[in-house]
Amino acid sequence: MHMKSYGLCAILSIALAGTASASLRITEVMSSSNGGGSPTADWFEVTNYGSSSISLAGLRMDDNSFSFGVSRELLGLTSIGAGETVIFLETAGGAAIDSFRTFWGGLAGVQIGYYSGSGVSFASGGDGMVLFNAAGTEISARVNFGAATSGSSFFWGYDALGNIDPAFDAVVSTVGTIGTQVGFSSSGDTGSLGTALGIPAPGALALLGLAGLAARRRR
Repeated sequence: MHMKSYGLCAILSIALAGTASASLRITEVMSSSNGGGSPTADWFEVTNYGSSSISLAGLRMDDNSFSFGVSRELLGLTSIGAGETVIFLETAGGAAIDSFRTFWGGLAGVQIGYYSGSGVSFASGGDGMVLFNAAGTEISARVNFGAATSGSSFFWGYDALGNIDPAFDAVVSTVGTIGTQVGFSSSGDTGSLGTALGIPAPGALALLGLAGLAARRRR
């Protein structure tokens, strides 16, 4: 009995470790800014729906080719806290981050990282993206979006299992209509930077994962 308990604990520990990076979700993307390339270049938002901080070392992104081989590393941030939402801006060396903060009113307390390189700019006519860890494993749900409304971002909501909520699948941001979020505009651009829909209570994703393992053992 004790050996079985130890074995189950080991399995659960591995499951919890695996839940960490899998708790990252893409929650907003800007593919057609009205402000031009600087300071309002393409950007996207990542939210940690898990119950613990996650290291961002080696995190990479790619657009709708969904290919690790041509992905680009996300730089400038070391970790993302439980329930935290961060932004990554397309800008070489992070040069446009300060002007981006000014454009959007400061974004006090919101972490902003950066990325750059050929082939990862979002197409205003429709695109997609995904996140990879350093080993090349996809660690987020893929998101896809159609032709942009110039100056408006797309946003996504997720259920407690980490799946995209059909009610919030690539919804165009409009001030006052982003669920319970406060959308806002700046110089013709509309978004909801630094916030996300439906972040589960701490530990919810981990508990669901454990429940699934327990159910499989009972079979």
